[in-house]
Amino acid sequence: MIPDELKKELKVRVSAAITPREAAVDVMKELQAHYGWLTDEAVGEAAELLGLSPLQVEELATFYEMIYRRPVGKRVIHVSGDGVFTLIPCCCLGNCGEGPTMMVGDALYGRLTPEKVDEILEKERKA
Repeated sequence: MIPDELKKELKVRVSAAITPREAAVDVMKELQAHYGWLTDEAVGEAAELLGLSPLQVEELATFYEMIYRRPVGKRVIHVSGDGVFTLIPCCCLGNCGEGPTMMVGDALYGRLTPEKVDEILEKERKA
């Protein structure tokens, strides 16, 4: 549940917008900042504030890359596609004893450091 003060502030922002949809991203980002990500509860709260259905808010939330519909880390990294690498988070690579670990193609790399990751990516970029 969002604090009353935040709810009041968001209502003011929505009322100042030309249309509720215009304020949707702003509302979603504020709720995301409050919860850490846009929870199902936050989708319902945003829908109520905006006068939209939860489905309409969900559609908007999944369109924008900066709205997270699942828990995310403290720092989120957005990257532009370079046609060489695609970053896909995963829960398990079956290599915990060598963690932290990453896989590039079928190659498994463990005991990673920032320097080692840079070396691996440089090598894989040339492959």
